[in-house]
Amino acid sequence: MMKKTLFAALALAAASPALAQSEQTTQNGDITEKVEYTDDKYKVETNHFWDNWFLTVGVGPQVMFGDHDKQIGFGKRISPSLDIAVGKWFTPGIGVRLMYNGLSMRGATRWGAAHSTGEQVPDWGSGMYYSKFKYYNVRADVLFNLSNLFCGYRENRIWNSSFYGGVGYMRTWEAPTAGDVTMSAGWLNTFRLCDALDANIDLRASMVDDAIDGEIGGSKFDGVLGVTVGLTYKFKRRGWDRSKTVTRYDQTEANALRDRLNRANEENARLKEALANAEGQQKQEVINKVIASNLIVFKIGKTSLSKEARANLQLLAEAIKAGDSKAVYTITGYSDAATGSKKRNEVLSKKRAEAVYDCLVNEFGVSESQLKVDYKGGVDNMFYDDPRLSRAVITRAN
Repeated sequence: MMKKTLFAALALAAASPALAQSEQTTQNGDITEKVEYTDDKYKVETNHFWDNWFLTVGVGPQVMFGDHDKQIGFGKRISPSLDIAVGKWFTPGIGVRLMYNGLSMRGATRWGAAHSTGEQVPDWGSGMYYSKFKYYNVRADVLFNLSNLFCGYRENRIWNSSFYGGVGYMRTWEAPTAGDVTMSAGWLNTFRLCDALDANIDLRASMVDDAIDGEIGGSKFDGVLGVTVGLTYKFKRRGWDRSKTVTRYDQTEANALRDRLNRANEENARLKEALANAEGQQKQEVINKVIASNLIVFKIGKTSLSKEARANLQLLAEAIKAGDSKAVYTITGYSDAATGSKKRNEVLSKKRAEAVYDCLVNEFGVSESQLKVDYKGGVDNMFYDDPRLSRAVITRAN
């Protein structure tokens, strides 16, 4: 038994951080607003369309994989690359970007057929020449921030690691021109420099049709492997807010009813003092008239008592118990005739009256012999042409 109890306590302690919430309450007149923030690092507020946009610029080396890689080797195929991208994060874990990638690529061509530099490749006879051509690749990528997806969102995280995949279109600038669809995948690493600026390292592999270099060889595809180093500027508004629940309470009616009841209690006390030397029956009749009315309002379609209603009923119960113990009060339930069917309104008015009865008897100790329950079903507006004041229970002395 001791082991089970200890295990349950440890499990509860481990779970409590994930369930913890912070709360903030503000008061503006009769309006109370309560904001509850969840501490769940995987839940954030959905951002607006113009939030979390970014601009990236990067440069670095790339190498082409084509038909004559063995003839010229790895180092001779390295060329510069430029990245310019604009994108948006829709959530801390998922985003998109549109990227321009280009400058030039280097390789080899046989018999100088395509993009030859005129320089012959050594040790491969007179038919093999170095090649170089300008190109551009425009593509769309979908990004997955693995750091946020697996470890939860943290605004000040120094290093974020993201995987992405994309589809684009690559074309050469120089004759013989060629163009085709590209498939790309990569690994993006960003390092936070400040709130608005990140440094980034982008490692990428792309695949395109074999004819992109102007020469068709034995393989179906050519490939490009590159890495760029650059900067990312994050436009305002940046980041995400913690997930929250906002609850607003309008206490205008409750405060007005509470004031009326307080004034009634003050008048009751004044009359008690004034009639201290009067005959008991006359004194009791005056007291009964002062404490004999009370109004409790319900939400549409509801029969449960609010906290404000229970506070008013507590004050009423104290007045009843301080008054004539032989006085009997009728609790009459009503509902709004303009809402719901006749049968539904009869049920609502009855349950509302019973809710007030149960509260006075079971919570505040009023004697059952002093209370009667009645209900009127749906009625038209009883006070000030306001349907809300018809969804009520009225307590009066018989």
